[in-house]
Amino acid sequence: MNHPSLRILSKAYIGKPVYSASLAVFRVVFGLMIFGSTIRFWLKGWIDELYIQPTYFFHYYGFEWVQPLGQYTYALFALCGSSALLFVLGWWYRIASVLLFVSFTYIELMDKTNYLNHYYFVSLVLFLMIWLPANCNFSIDSIRKPFIQNRYIPRWTIGSIRLMMGILYVYAGLAKLNSDWLVQAMPLRLWLPAQNDTPLIGSLFNHVWIAYLFSWFATVYDLTIPFFLLNRRTRPYAYMAVVVFHILTSILFPIGMFPYVMIVSALVFFDSADADRLLMKLKTIFTSLPVVLHNSVYSFGRMWQRGVLILFAGFFALQVVLPWRYLLYDGELFWTEEGYRFSWRVMLMEKMGYAQFVVKDGVTGEKIAVNNNEFLTRNQEKMMATQSDFILQYAQILKAHYTKQGMRNPEVYATIYVGLNGRQSRLYADTSVNLANEKDGLKQKTWLMPFNDTIYGL
Repeated sequence: MNHPSLRILSKAYIGKPVYSASLAVFRVVFGLMIFGSTIRFWLKGWIDELYIQPTYFFHYYGFEWVQPLGQYTYALFALCGSSALLFVLGWWYRIASVLLFVSFTYIELMDKTNYLNHYYFVSLVLFLMIWLPANCNFSIDSIRKPFIQNRYIPRWTIGSIRLMMGILYVYAGLAKLNSDWLVQAMPLRLWLPAQNDTPLIGSLFNHVWIAYLFSWFATVYDLTIPFFLLNRRTRPYAYMAVVVFHILTSILFPIGMFPYVMIVSALVFFDSADADRLLMKLKTIFTSLPVVLHNSVYSFGRMWQRGVLILFAGFFALQVVLPWRYLLYDGELFWTEEGYRFSWRVMLMEKMGYAQFVVKDGVTGEKIAVNNNEFLTRNQEKMMATQSDFILQYAQILKAHYTKQGMRNPEVYATIYVGLNGRQSRLYADTSVNLANEKDGLKQKTWLMPFNDTIYGL
């Protein structure tokens, strides 16, 4: 960055001081949301249901080493919740942020059956927060170590969180630019009538035009909302739209904490001066609060800041490129789902499958029809029946199981039918392929049957 114009840009925009209160407030609300989610999982019994009861777990490719912990999973959730609380308080913040990122991400990597876009988003934001000075204001650390107190931070620190939010929204909008979503209003034409008992507005969901309205509005919303949030004049109205949009989706669809994650995270777009005024007002009421009053600017140190900026540049380059990896594969993305995860494709499909497996003794030819319920939970079976990498992992589970039962060179064959966005179910996998010999990986899965239809768009 030796060119004079680049140095000016860096100092005037990227490095321009903004109030540290914005990052501090984001730390508090984001951490409280994670803490609350951890308690919610515990109280609803989901820890046992999702991470202890299953006999088998489906691993992400490359993360097979992340193994379930059995009863120690409670300790992992306790670590996640306690580090989230320390994160909120800004107490031993750097250690707390690392522990929170590691524990939260480990939980999500234990079984990809439980993959949700907002879990992925939380992990990414937590990774960014490790490197940011979110404890230089409104934190216990700033009391313990007064030398870290700073009322101002470089603009790029808060800008990195905004950029992550922007990538999520824009890619979610681009993913909706497809013929099923815009031309057929699928899958909302299937989902909305099921919500016709919703008070006040339920009767509207029986009308097809409502599904089209929702589909088109959601597309425009995703593609434009980060830009309206960035603009000072439109920000209040944009945030109202964020709240209304996500509360409505929360009411209509069972998508967990995602709407609240987005409502809380969108607060990061507000002017840092607003957050500073909020903390100052709180300081006048609760005088003991660790709110920084003196006008000092946080400094990373030249080498440290350069290292972090290089790390963030690589991080965001990956986030921009990763959603496009599906272009490396032939076939319809919604059908094969090769390159589908980690690309911010939110609520685009209604996909139902039926899978029947047969295991054959490679020597005697004896065949055994598999009862999937003996191996998988209901949710695992639902995910497995429509996703190719799950199918392959399940085939390996069956191969290992029947080998232990004394079967020689077991072969695994599957008859799988899948329906996508209201289409009639069709054969998903080649019934003649021994799936026990197929390996999961990044290569094209040639045993998938062709979709024989076209979904236009990105």
